[in-house]
Amino acid sequence: MRSIRVFILLLSCVGIMAPAFAEVYIDIDGQYRYIRSNGIADHATGDFPNRGNPNSISEQEHSFRVTMHPRKADSVTDIGHNSFGVALNGIPFDPATAEYWNNDRRLDWNIDALEGNRNLGLDANNAHVQPNGAYHYHGLPVGLLTHYDYKTRPALLGYAADGFPIYGPNGYGRADDAQSSIKQLRASYRVKSGTRPDGPGGRYDGTYIRDWEYIEGYGDLDACNGRFGVTPEYPLGIYYYVITSSFPSVPRCWVGSPDRSFFKGPHSGSGQEGSSRRSLRGSGRSGPPSPPAEAIAACRGSREGASCRFQSPHGTVQGMCRSLAGEIACAP
Repeated sequence: MRSIRVFILLLSCVGIMAPAFAEVYIDIDGQYRYIRSNGIADHATGDFPNRGNPNSISEQEHSFRVTMHPRKADSVTDIGHNSFGVALNGIPFDPATAEYWNNDRRLDWNIDALEGNRNLGLDANNAHVQPNGAYHYHGLPVGLLTHYDYKTRPALLGYAADGFPIYGPNGYGRADDAQSSIKQLRASYRVKSGTRPDGPGGRYDGTYIRDWEYIEGYGDLDACNGRFGVTPEYPLGIYYYVITSSFPSVPRCWVGSPDRSFFKGPHSGSGQEGSSRRSLRGSGRSGPPSPPAEAIAACRGSREGASCRFQSPHGTVQGMCRSLAGEIACAP
């Protein structure tokens, strides 16, 4: 595969839990963007296991593929219990939970991770751990957001399975005007009125996903929690998804065609290159690759720990000079 390495992270996971170093590799071959990671966050996490989540964080072999040329499909695709997308730090976004009313999946009263009246052991990043040790986000990744100036400009957080970008909660007040003021974008969902027809019964209160309804124009975003607009990375405009502070938080549908590397189960993956269980050091590589030349140049003559910045294909990267793969290079 002829590829261009555009970004690398090798950061210490500093915080309550520091089981390993975060490793993320992002490659572009012209048609696809490949995001591979060991599933360790580059920010502080909660204490796992805990009362609501009995699992411990462990290294993974995440490997995702997204198209570089996303297009809207004729109809949207429900995400179900698959991964919606992946953050730039290699941590997946998983909107749905495995918890149901009375543990009965047949009636489909799926408990929402953030609004449901159930302690799922989420940490301050709205994340917890799957039984296999995979740390994943159910809502706003607060620790990741703090890496960016997200309160004054739209913050690119990652990519959805269909290739469209994922942004933080703040966007331009006028979607097509980068000079307009920044505001927190509102989802267009609200809790239904009335009572549930079966299952748990009682009034709708937001505990279950089926308690919510989409109202066009109620907020700033469409049914898939996205909109078309300009961003710092896409000044000509693009459709993009938003992780919001209220339901659905992580979108529940895709507007484009999702890559199968985000699907869960024995038939996930999109061939050798997109397999969800591909070795981090596959493709003939031996050990971590070298940082980008721009990142190395940004720290030339500087000591480890010095502040730095450089221009990447995704925009300006601000960070600190660190020792990466034997080089002193700039990393967020």
